[in-house]
Amino acid sequence: MNILKAILFGIVEGVTEWLPVSSTGHMILLNQFVKLDVSKEFFNMFLVVIQFGAILAVIIMFWGLIWPLGRSKESGKICWKRPVLRLWLRTIVSCLPAAVVGLLLDDWIDEHLYNWVVVSLALIIVGIAFILVENKNSNREPSVARLGELSNKDAFIIGLFQTVAAVFPGTSRSGSTILGGIAIGVSRKTAAQFTFVLAIPVMAGASLFKMVKYVHNGGTFTMNETAILLTGSIVAFVVSIFIIKFLMGYIRKHNFKPFAWYRIVLGIVVIAYFAIAGK
Repeated sequence: MNILKAILFGIVEGVTEWLPVSSTGHMILLNQFVKLDVSKEFFNMFLVVIQFGAILAVIIMFWGLIWPLGRSKESGKICWKRPVLRLWLRTIVSCLPAAVVGLLLDDWIDEHLYNWVVVSLALIIVGIAFILVENKNSNREPSVARLGELSNKDAFIIGLFQTVAAVFPGTSRSGSTILGGIAIGVSRKTAAQFTFVLAIPVMAGASLFKMVKYVHNGGTFTMNETAILLTGSIVAFVVSIFIIKFLMGYIRKHNFKPFAWYRIVLGIVVIAYFAIAGK
């Protein structure tokens, strides 16, 4: 049963990691109804490390965009691709705020904010923010249409939006960075692409940090727990490939309002459920 549950968690992770609806929020809510037979410490680590499967999907699909080495057309020699190096510089700038906050407040966030109240409120508030930003930008031409046009200032501002997601589960890392990008004039396609690239160091770093911390605090991996972690990660990887392709096709002709309304409705349903259940 734990393997079947891990498959379900992997599907939810793969779908919600890249759509602006909050993967961690959905995973926390899913755990209210489908509980893995594991310790609280392992589950908190599992919620983060399972994202590594989703990261691998991005690395494979965007390899040409993120790999900094290539062959010179003139000499045929291996050389650095300057646009890619600039992209990684912007990515590092954008990662700094969330990295600092995550390292300082990780335990406090796990203890106080990983609950249905914070998740439901974050779902609703960010949903409303998406609608307001989309309405404001409906007839506005983006000032940044390509990744190469992003400045360090743009990257840092997007990083500040990402920091909000690092603190409040239910905000959505992809949702907050896409929202931040659109708010400062970045096109939807470019904001989504930068979000995918930004996920690589952020999620890889978070996964490694959580795993090292878990082991350092005495956590062990039984065969059952190892199987759960691998199963969830592999399923998240496969599902992520399809969802990323879907999202990049979707944003060519559509805005993010449907996801915003989904967030609002889900947040209200969660509040109503727990109010009735008395939890």
